[in-house]
Amino acid sequence: MSPTHTPGSGRLSRRTLLKATTATAGAIATAAAFAELETPAEAAAGFVKGVDISWAPQMEARGYSWKNAGGQTQDLLTILKGYGITAVRLRTFVNPSSDPANGHCSINEVAAFAKRIKAAGMSIMLDYMFGDTWNSVGVQNPPAAWKNMGYSQMLTAMSTYVNQTMTVMKSNDVLPAWVQIGNEINSGICRPVGSVSNPAQMTGLLNAAYTQVKAVSPNSTVCIHLAQPQKYDVMTTFFSRYAAAGGKWDMSVFSSYGSADLAPGIVANMQKISAAYGKPFLQSEFGGRVDRASATQASLVAYIKALKANGGQGVFYWEPEGMSPFTGYNMGAWDSSTRRPTVIMNGFTQA
Repeated sequence: MSPTHTPGSGRLSRRTLLKATTATAGAIATAAAFAELETPAEAAAGFVKGVDISWAPQMEARGYSWKNAGGQTQDLLTILKGYGITAVRLRTFVNPSSDPANGHCSINEVAAFAKRIKAAGMSIMLDYMFGDTWNSVGVQNPPAAWKNMGYSQMLTAMSTYVNQTMTVMKSNDVLPAWVQIGNEINSGICRPVGSVSNPAQMTGLLNAAYTQVKAVSPNSTVCIHLAQPQKYDVMTTFFSRYAAAGGKWDMSVFSSYGSADLAPGIVANMQKISAAYGKPFLQSEFGGRVDRASATQASLVAYIKALKANGGQGVFYWEPEGMSPFTGYNMGAWDSSTRRPTVIMNGFTQA
């Protein structure tokens, strides 16, 4: 996701409830297999309700605060927990600028915020952008420091970067439950070197990231994140090439911003795509127009119901805390004038 994203694309992701007690690759694979065999009812019982609130620290630094539905100013995490939110997704950029809305999110900033999230009793998803600013379905630019690297150099840079950043998370005692290696990577990562049209190099870079995540945090569920699962041919192009090249991943996660009537079909596609490769899934991004709050609330309910019915393991709302004038993004879930949550957030408690 990026703030310029327009509604109507389909993207989803899902969490693996690892049943393994040891940190071996075999145990993780076994756990993933068990998760895939869960009935929808079993998956629904452990369904994750999450949010991506990566903007929150910079909003707080500029004097923003949030009110609960009753109009009282309260810590954002406390308000979110009141809606049943149990997990937070945080993006990280490689060498970000100091731009409040389009920069920050360095790994040290992420780790500091993650401490608050862990203290609140919530799980963490780490979203590697593999860029200095937004990468999304239509944009996959490498960080400036990697721009002129060939494949072998970039492979080393990727391994070093992921190991170092995961080590920062470990040293702060905030290892993530899930790690996305790339954000909406339909067309690959760090293009053109890691383009989907060069699956061997794309897979090499992603496998390097996978290996280093597991080296530091064997129990983290490593996710491949694609956008627009309604475009089934795009999904199969990526996954067939990635799997054929020996790609490693534990879970498939998706972004989707579709309307309520489209949710069942889009989620069915996610399930079909994921089942083809024996992976659990969840929806790592959802959002809708804040000025059409009732419709967005209905869409959230529709997605949660469809995900539970198809064995999806969770849903994450993208930047619900965003408010004007910090950002012009119009798909948050808070009212900028009252600083109270809109009815959109009630969707979490109604499905």
